[in-house]
Amino acid sequence: MSGDNAVLIALAARGLPEAERQKAVWLGAAFAVILRIALTFVAVELLSLPYVQILGGLALLWIGVQLMNEESDPLDETQTAQSTWSAVRTIFIADLVMSLDNVIAVAAAAKGSTLLLIFGLATSVPVVILGSNLMINIMGRYPIIVTLGAGLIGWVGGETIATDASLSPLMAQWQAHLPNALPVPILAAAIGAVLVMVLGKTNFFKTNESKIPL
Repeated sequence: MSGDNAVLIALAARGLPEAERQKAVWLGAAFAVILRIALTFVAVELLSLPYVQILGGLALLWIGVQLMNEESDPLDETQTAQSTWSAVRTIFIADLVMSLDNVIAVAAAAKGSTLLLIFGLATSVPVVILGSNLMINIMGRYPIIVTLGAGLIGWVGGETIATDASLSPLMAQWQAHLPNALPVPILAAAIGAVLVMVLGKTNFFKTNESKIPL
């Protein structure tokens, strides 16, 4: 479950200078773990509320498109500071959304043990950090990975929207017209991934002015 966090952090931090990049990676990994620990105790209640996942999924789609359009031009000192905190803010928002589903599985695996839960989440920190740095290096060599990474964020966003509590009756109706081998959330996830990659490639939200901050 740390894989999507690693990709997200790599996308958000890839354009920063090395020192600032490591700061963003460490803060992003810390946010991922802290959020999962905090949300473990309220995730079920939050997920049962209508529209929470719709809003979260839409935020992920937006973030995926924006991260795909990030510029990698050299930054001056002021721009670097602003970009670092912009990256951290983006990571925090996306981690918050992606952690909702994950913590339910983590809590189930811990079988009620808070100590085991916290230990398991803490050990994911090096996985996220190493994974993020590895992905940044790969993205530098193979730009197509940026597109695929943004698509992964879109995948999670589409699936998050489709599993919102308020859409359950509608999803059940749609599922009746689809093969059982093609669950609606998977179809929605695929649509989300394609949407983000297409909008990102075409710079759909890009203007001649500065990018709208997240």
